[in-house]
Amino acid sequence: MKELVVISGKGGTGKTCLSSSLALLASNPVICDCDVEAPNLHILLQPEVQQTREFSASQQAHLDEEQCIFCGLCIDLCRFGAIQDFQVSNLDCEGCGLCSRICPVEAISMEEHCSGEWYSSTTRYGPMFHARLGIGEQNSGKLVALLRQQAREAAQANGRELVITDGPPGTGCATIAAISGCQLAVIVTEPTLSAIHDLKRVIELCRHFKVKCGVIINKADLNPVKARDIKEYCAEEEVPVWGEVPFREDLVEAVNNCQLPVQYSAALATLMQGIWKEVEVSLDD
Repeated sequence: MKELVVISGKGGTGKTCLSSSLALLASNPVICDCDVEAPNLHILLQPEVQQTREFSASQQAHLDEEQCIFCGLCIDLCRFGAIQDFQVSNLDCEGCGLCSRICPVEAISMEEHCSGEWYSSTTRYGPMFHARLGIGEQNSGKLVALLRQQAREAAQANGRELVITDGPPGTGCATIAAISGCQLAVIVTEPTLSAIHDLKRVIELCRHFKVKCGVIINKADLNPVKARDIKEYCAEEEVPVWGEVPFREDLVEAVNNCQLPVQYSAALATLMQGIWKEVEVSLDD
């Protein structure tokens, strides 16, 4: 079994459009959406949720008012200001546990906090695992690791040879959790200064974790000079460029109509099939 992760140095480069098309073109994949802070792969794949489970990333303080002697020690020592008027703010509590340790009457306990939900679903293209964090919740990578584990187990149980993961943007903890141990990272970028800067960072990240990677340049024709700079940089770093996607109105229309780009027009199908062939060859090397 192999795992392919689609990532990008910055958001909005077209990562999910590519992920959804690869999910259709691949043979019997398991699909995983690890962009849990802003998931949108489900919009295109329209999964049917089979199971919903809560996810807890941390603990939060709970104050028992009947046991509390209102000494105010917890209020004075909480550096996050999470306890006011002997009430714990769920938005401010970081779960450090200091208040529970210094309370003289043990009126504060640490309890698991529901950070969001994750889902086991079915699609026309294969099983799908995805999640959604609650409002204001942070993603440490723990939820990403959980989704990847569920996807791998489903692939092994059902005899599927490939997991396709739509990873989070950036180079933080969530991206590290998404690419660690995968066989191939597909980096989607665009010809802008910020995207090129972030592309360099994400290539360095892949190298650090010894993950083979390649690049897709989306909207390549909007700035041919920057697109050329990307190709020259990739050539210097010996990172393959697997394809260039021009800015196309039919691709925008496909997404606006919640349809997979590869199914929307013959031209888009040919374009995505060419990219998939390049990616598939690298995946099999």
